[in-house]
Amino acid sequence: MRKFHITLLFLLIIPLFTPAGFCQEKCVNTEGEAVIVNNDIPSAKTEAIARAKWAAIEQTVGTEVKAQSFVQNFTLVEDVIKTQVGGFVKRYNVLDETTKTDTILVKIRACVEPTKARQAVSALALNNSIAVFIPARKPGKKGDEFEETNILSENLIGKLTDQNYKVVDVAPTQAIDALEIEKAVKNGSTLAVRSMMYKFLSNVIIIGKIDYTISTKKGEDIGYGLSMPFNNVTVRLTYRIVAKNNTTGNMEVLTAGTENGKGLANNVEDAAAEALKDLAEKLTPKILDKVASYIQGNVKKISIKVSGVKDLDTNMEVKNTLQSIVWVTEVEDKGMGEFIVSYPENTIYLANSIKQKGNFNVVNFSPYSLTLDYQK
Repeated sequence: MRKFHITLLFLLIIPLFTPAGFCQEKCVNTEGEAVIVNNDIPSAKTEAIARAKWAAIEQTVGTEVKAQSFVQNFTLVEDVIKTQVGGFVKRYNVLDETTKTDTILVKIRACVEPTKARQAVSALALNNSIAVFIPARKPGKKGDEFEETNILSENLIGKLTDQNYKVVDVAPTQAIDALEIEKAVKNGSTLAVRSMMYKFLSNVIIIGKIDYTISTKKGEDIGYGLSMPFNNVTVRLTYRIVAKNNTTGNMEVLTAGTENGKGLANNVEDAAAEALKDLAEKLTPKILDKVASYIQGNVKKISIKVSGVKDLDTNMEVKNTLQSIVWVTEVEDKGMGEFIVSYPENTIYLANSIKQKGNFNVVNFSPYSLTLDYQK
C-alpha cells in the first residue's frame, strides 16, 4: 500500500518538473489543400501539409496573412515555411487525408512554440506594408462618439496606396479598439503596436487619436455687435509612426507629433468634417516623407546570377525586367547574367516577383543572393 502511495506521489510531482519549453507549446488542428498536378499525389500532399503548418502558425500567432497572400509561387512558400517558420512547428501528425479528382485535403495536429513563431513570422513582414489606425472622437447627435474610419484615415490610406504601399486599415479587423490606442499613444505603450505588427506582417505602424473642440459656436458674440455665422471646430491629432529596425529587430519611433485643422459649417458635425479635411492636407505629405525615408534607409544589395544569358541583348532584357519590379531602386550590371539589385524587402518577395514575370525559374535563394534560370 505504501509503495502505491509513493508511486502516486511521484506521478503527481512529474508535471512540476516538465521543461518550460514544452509547457509553452500550443497544439492545434488545422488543414491544408493543394491541387494535384500531373497525377503527382506525393508532391500535392507535401504542399497541403506545408499549408496546414502555416495555418497552425497563423492560428497560434494570430496573424491574418495567408501563405498565398505573401508568396504566390508554392515552391517559395514551402521553402519559407521550412526554413523560417517550420522550425517552430515542433511536431505534427497527419490525422486524415482526402483525395479528390484534382485536389488533396490534409488534416494535421501541429504543435507550435508561439514566442519563437512570432519572431519567425515577423521576419516575413514587408517594409512597405503599413498598418493605419487613427480613430477620431467626433460630435454626434447623441453625444461624442469614436469614428474608427474617418476622413483623415481614408485620405491617408488613399495617398499611401497611390504610392504603391501595401496598406492595412486596422479598424475593420477589430484587432484593437480606440480606447486601447488612446492609451498606447498617451503612455508610449508598445504592446498594442507589437500585436498589430505580428497580426498584419507590417513593419510600419501609423497610430494616433483625434479629438475636437468647438472654438466658436454659431451665434456666439464675437465683438463689435457681431455674432458668429458658423460653428468653428478645431480637430487635434496626436500621432506616432513606429517601425521595426531591421538591424536590431527592435521598434523605433520614426516621428511623433501633433497637428491640427480647422473647419467652419452651419452644424458642428459638418464643421468637424471640414476640419478633418484640413488636417489631412497638412499631415499627409509629412507622413509620406517619413515613410519614404524609412524605406530608402532599409534598401539592401542582393546578388543575382542568371543562367541562360548568352548575349548582350538577352542581358539587357533581363536587366530591364529586374528594373521594372516594384520597389527595385537600382540594378547594377556586373557581367553577363550577373546583377546587383537594390531592394528594401525580404529576398523572398523579390524572388516571387521575378518568378511572376514568366521567363524565370528560381533555382536557389538566400537573404542576399538569388540564382535564376532564364528561358527566352
